[in-house]
Amino acid sequence: MIEQIAFGLVAAVLIYSALRVVSDGNLVHTVLWLGVLLATTAAAYVLLGAPFLATIQLILYTGGALTLMLFGVMLTGRHAGVTVPNDSRPGGGALILAAGMFGVLAAAIMGTKGLPASPYVPVSTRALGASFLTEHLLAFEVLSILLLVAMVGAIVIARKSDPAPAAEDAPAANAGPVHAVAPPAPAPTHASNEVAS
Repeated sequence: MIEQIAFGLVAAVLIYSALRVVSDGNLVHTVLWLGVLLATTAAAYVLLGAPFLATIQLILYTGGALTLMLFGVMLTGRHAGVTVPNDSRPGGGALILAAGMFGVLAAAIMGTKGLPASPYVPVSTRALGASFLTEHLLAFEVLSILLLVAMVGAIVIARKSDPAPAAEDAPAANAGPVHAVAPPAPAPTHASNEVAS
């Protein structure tokens, strides 16, 4: 009973934070609500008896991806003066898509037969790590390269669509050589003339 109440609370926080991610107009607040969503997902994994997935969720997504997104937003200045109007309600297409996805997931869950009766053998983190670095090594390395390529591509796309540095450098490039100009000499005063005479 307590586990069901805890899972209900976690699910409520998941749904609320997901709604705030897609409805908040402030870009920084959106990233922070995404952090709440990812951390709550890790809590759901713990309640479902998957501590390894919860740890990966916290380290990889909540700790890594969220930090990159937050620093990317704050350092590039994309949040300055950016507000997204959210006055309109979701359209019919979004509601139809959400209802269709819910129907597919519900049908898959309800239509899944029971797993074969076999003794449950817990898998340790050491065994999972050994599996990643032995029999699944190729897939592990390909995924690492894929993530690296995606990150480099995102940086390249962001730099191409940012005209601010080019606009700031253009006047300096067209200004030509800069010559030092000496300040004008001060005019002689009446007191200096009397001393000279």
